[in-house]
Amino acid sequence: MAKPISAKPISPAPIEMACADESTSLQMTRWLSHLRAERRLSPKTLEAYARDVRQFLGFLAEHWGTRVTLSRFAALEASDVRAFMASRRADDIGGRSLMRALAGMRSFGRFLEREGQGSVGALSGIRAPKIGKSLPKPIQMAAARRLTDADERAGENREPWIWARDAAVMALLYGSGLRISEALGLKRREVPAPGAGDVLIVNGKGNKTRMVPVLQNVLALIADYAKMCPHPLAPEGPMFVGARGGPLSPRIIQLTMERLRGALGLPDSATPHALRHSFATHLLTRGGDLRAIQELLGHASLSTTQIYTGIDTERLFEVYRTAHPRG
Repeated sequence: MAKPISAKPISPAPIEMACADESTSLQMTRWLSHLRAERRLSPKTLEAYARDVRQFLGFLAEHWGTRVTLSRFAALEASDVRAFMASRRADDIGGRSLMRALAGMRSFGRFLEREGQGSVGALSGIRAPKIGKSLPKPIQMAAARRLTDADERAGENREPWIWARDAAVMALLYGSGLRISEALGLKRREVPAPGAGDVLIVNGKGNKTRMVPVLQNVLALIADYAKMCPHPLAPEGPMFVGARGGPLSPRIIQLTMERLRGALGLPDSATPHALRHSFATHLLTRGGDLRAIQELLGHASLSTTQIYTGIDTERLFEVYRTAHPRG
């Protein structure tokens, strides 16, 4: 059992900072002790917070032309905070790092207020920096087919029914655009036999159900796995089971994907979720309607689905730059 973090006595010695007076340095020491003992923040978070606040105090000392005192810090203005954020952006600091820095500064300000050292209202009035969404990285069509081809896996030193199961799961992720939790949450009775249907009823995020098409060759892979599986697959039980017959963990599929991308020379971005991204991107590339893709993916908002237009645009510009005679 892990030992609880004990609240160590707060050292009276302040952190040495040329940019701040002794009272401010001492309050920073007390604040970090509070975060460690009461809030139980990790050492790495404490280190990051301390570094961010030191940088802020150093900037203020240079900005104001004098050491930072508690009374001066309490009179902080929003323009001072914005100037600091702008200087950090000029140093190519990303949005996430700026957001963490602002969180640390606010935490220090709240601590000073609780200690009766004045209210630093300027910090709460600053908007958190926006963090740009990174585009998902789909897998190319040929590589996606190889990942979902059961024959590619026969050479693995694993039981045949296990590699058949994993191939069926990945074929389902790519063929129907499911989240891994949705695929592994399917019950045996919810998956039609080959030729008996071509639709799945999926329970997605927010407990919302939706209909998604399923390819016959994917159903054939699932049926092959079911025949080979040594464990009974009850109608109300999970379609995909682990080595001991219990529900299959997503981590097993993630590990399988790691082994395969190493064998196929694929980048680290080739994950089970990337198969879902590939499903959407490849449909869009072939002329699929954005709203139809939204329904298939189970996105509540069209704006979420629109990120795939950015992927497609990137691909088109890459082709242009590569193929154009003056590129």
